[in-house]
Amino acid sequence: MEIVCLDLEGVLVPEIWIAFAEASGIPELKRTTRDEPDYDKLMRWRLGILKEHGLGLKEIQQTIAGIDPLPGAKEFLDELRSLTQVMILSDTFTQFASPLMKKLGWPTLLCNSLVVAPDGEITDFKMRIAHSKLSTVKALQSIGYETIAAGDSFNDLEMIEAGKAGFLFRSTEAIKAAHPELPAFEEYGDLLKAIKNVIGA
Repeated sequence: MEIVCLDLEGVLVPEIWIAFAEASGIPELKRTTRDEPDYDKLMRWRLGILKEHGLGLKEIQQTIAGIDPLPGAKEFLDELRSLTQVMILSDTFTQFASPLMKKLGWPTLLCNSLVVAPDGEITDFKMRIAHSKLSTVKALQSIGYETIAAGDSFNDLEMIEAGKAGFLFRSTEAIKAAHPELPAFEEYGDLLKAIKNVIGA
């Protein structure tokens, strides 16, 4: 029995931090896991910038409210979910994700959470588990699932490489060049076809 594990940002929805960087006029916040492999380092840097500019959860949520899934993402996800089990594994946060999950038809999402002060300042973040994507894939494998994964960033590579099959989707040229062994796709139709080939659909 197979289960498909998908990254969220950059795969199904736009990058939240890039959207917020544009909305807030703070270009430094465009840095993502496509650029920085160390997620802890990236998030602590982001929180420092937010504090410096006096920005909190409310401002980010206002930006998220205007974000729609990438064109074709919901249709891709709907068809994939009609064929096999699908789980979204993301390093985003519950406080960010709910409006996006609603627009995607409430797929299953495993992610992290923010620590928010009464005044709305984001003071810290809590990771669900270390190496959350790889740990989740291994847990699924331990209960009898064969995993198929797709993502675009450094933090997706572990889950992509650990399963029955793995794919890069709309990744960077640098990541694709560093991992020529991983099939890389730019269109949902091509990714869906590759997954269908693996599951025999």
